[in-house]
Amino acid sequence: MNTASIATEPTDHTAAADWRARVAHAFSRAAPHYAQRATAQHAMGERLMAHLPARADSILDLGCGPGELTARLARHYPDHRRIEGLDLAPGMLDEARRRHPEPIRWVCADAGMLPHAAEAFDLVISNLAIQWCPDLDPVLDEIRRVLRPGGRALLNTLGPGTLHEVSQAWSHPERPAALLDFHDAPRYQRSARRAGFRRVAVEQREERFHYPDLDAVMASIKGVGAQVARPGKRLTRADLARARHRYETLRESPGLPVTYHLVTLILER
Repeated sequence: MNTASIATEPTDHTAAADWRARVAHAFSRAAPHYAQRATAQHAMGERLMAHLPARADSILDLGCGPGELTARLARHYPDHRRIEGLDLAPGMLDEARRRHPEPIRWVCADAGMLPHAAEAFDLVISNLAIQWCPDLDPVLDEIRRVLRPGGRALLNTLGPGTLHEVSQAWSHPERPAALLDFHDAPRYQRSARRAGFRRVAVEQREERFHYPDLDAVMASIKGVGAQVARPGKRLTRADLARARHRYETLRESPGLPVTYHLVTLILER
């Protein structure tokens, strides 16, 4: 397990295509087990439901994964005219088609280059996907472009400090743990305003989950695709023992903690 390789982002445009391919591969591999292991992701997705509009005829779930939220939205809006789930990972879409026979269109595409006409949707929703996009601004530009005037975007993403326990446990003087470079809330606000949304609201909260041991912690992350391989030295048994010891110093009565700093964007065009 190359655990120190958690989600390092590309540093230039040349690397972006390789980054997208690696993310798609990681999530495709995780797809068969995602629904069972993504309990934290499902729990955070519940935060979006309180902000749903009363009515939505056309809906896009951005970064839909195996389609659990997409299918739930289809049931929530039984009179909808169009609902689509979009993901970068073909394996996730295969799993979505298998799990959900509802009349949902599943689309493989990049959130920064949406294959849709302008003003196509009343609602765009995304649960913990846009932090994987190497460039935030084109993603929010595209979301605004495909929303109808008055349409709403509900986006869950993650802020700095997310998975700090994992980073601390796996830190190594020569090979520090590499996590996504999460944007803070003001950065999301600036990008949304620059994209031209007329309403920009942000909610922040800390979500903490507990697991019995380090293996369960890492399974919860690896099982949802949140490890993207990169070249480098593989971890040794000493590295693993060190990580176990460090994480045990963080143990709380419910178990080993994993903290997510959830940022929810409520945007209207």
